[in-house]
Amino acid sequence: MFSGKPIKPTFKCYLPPAQTDRKNSIQPPIRLEPEFLPGEIVVNDVNFVRKCISAESSQGDLWGRLICTNFKVSFIPQGPPPKQKSQLSHLLLGQHDISLTCLEQVVTVNDTRGKRKVLGSNQKLKFNPTELILYCKDLRVIRFCFDEAGPESAKKVCLAIAHYSHPADLHLLFGFEYQGLRYHKGDLVNGSTPRGGIQTPVFDRPSDWDREIKRTGASGWRVCSINEKYAISDSLPEYIVVPVSLTDQDVKQHSPSFSDGRVPLWCWNHRNGSALVRMAGPADPLTQKKTEQKIFTAITKSHPQRREVTLSDLDKSLPNIQDIQSAFVKARQICTLDPFEESEERWLSSIENSRWLEYVRTFLKLSAEIVYNLDGKNVSVILLEEEDRDLNCVVSSLVQLMLDPHYRSLNGFQSLVQKEWVMAGHRFLDRCNHLKKNDSKESPLFTLFLDCVWQMTNQYPAAFEFTEFYLTVLSDSMWIPLFSTFLFNSSKQCAQLLQ
Repeated sequence: MFSGKPIKPTFKCYLPPAQTDRKNSIQPPIRLEPEFLPGEIVVNDVNFVRKCISAESSQGDLWGRLICTNFKVSFIPQGPPPKQKSQLSHLLLGQHDISLTCLEQVVTVNDTRGKRKVLGSNQKLKFNPTELILYCKDLRVIRFCFDEAGPESAKKVCLAIAHYSHPADLHLLFGFEYQGLRYHKGDLVNGSTPRGGIQTPVFDRPSDWDREIKRTGASGWRVCSINEKYAISDSLPEYIVVPVSLTDQDVKQHSPSFSDGRVPLWCWNHRNGSALVRMAGPADPLTQKKTEQKIFTAITKSHPQRREVTLSDLDKSLPNIQDIQSAFVKARQICTLDPFEESEERWLSSIENSRWLEYVRTFLKLSAEIVYNLDGKNVSVILLEEEDRDLNCVVSSLVQLMLDPHYRSLNGFQSLVQKEWVMAGHRFLDRCNHLKKNDSKESPLFTLFLDCVWQMTNQYPAAFEFTEFYLTVLSDSMWIPLFSTFLFNSSKQCAQLLQ
């Protein structure tokens, strides 16, 4: 599913290869074509474009052709391609390609008239751009200059990039066109096959949950099919794990008491019998205590020593999604300063003031405290969050990573993301803001999780089967609209749109 390429840093290189300045001796570029995926087409293009490599001078800049397709922005340099230092290459994007969903802002500039405009979908541009600046969600800032390009062609390609990076509907994302063609060829979804015959569990069938119950020794829990065809909740998977002492009728009866019918979800079991459970807030405060008591009693019965459960209210212990988004925006602005003017000391203090690292520490600290309850105190823990679709995803995943070596393997980590994020109903579509329609719902919860995991791999590298390169590839995959993992708000939405 994911490319194995060690992704290069997203910051620009300050030591570009020596190249003569060709501004005064422009030759028609060789018309090279990018590599296209099935269903990918050229929307607009312009020749004689200069890609700016260094902010200090134009000596290392590249000349070539700028292309907008229905999937990416591609730059084809003039002249022979440079020799590859490694045979590894990205399977979907070239060195100078940017996925349209990775674009945060499309900014056009006219130096002679002193004008600057942020472009959106179906907008008009009243001046001929001399420069195009692409601000990317992976912290890259990429500049193109149209010194020698035709003014009208430059304007058209800028408008095309802005339009296609703001799809009006989910179906307009390139993944739907690409997957349709792949289906006709008889391939699997996304054209991926499991490595070495080991298939990552998707948790869309009872057998996957049964295997997880047996693997963790959760004898007091069982698979429940009460949500088949999403009968009680649109955001839960069709199959969930509940205490053995609860009947299907009990689960159905209790579901209206929770937000969106999200009855408490079993996540994982410790070998000592303690369980990690996630739960949504009450839909009806009047019946809250009575319902919670029944649920808590059932979870207590699932423990071999009948230990009382501990409730951890994440809404009270952690920053909310708006605070996390604000911190990320500040950190991103600091990381994309161009030119880099601040001293290292001030840069580090600015990063600290953004509060992003503070939030990373907070999530890791709370997760470690929950680990102590499960492992040290041998008590089951319930993670409480109002909607159970954001903070719970981060904390439940971190706790399982800390306690279970299986999830620190490559296959295990993928299954963890599938179980605790995709099937548990994390709103990837809204939180990643793929359609750029509702900025208030955007929040980098998954990015925060990956940063927390990176901190752990940095401290305990021998404990993980993967490295930071895999985490980078996983992060980049969020902005490539071919993976159903990161496109939808729930498994129900995914099933409806991909059927």
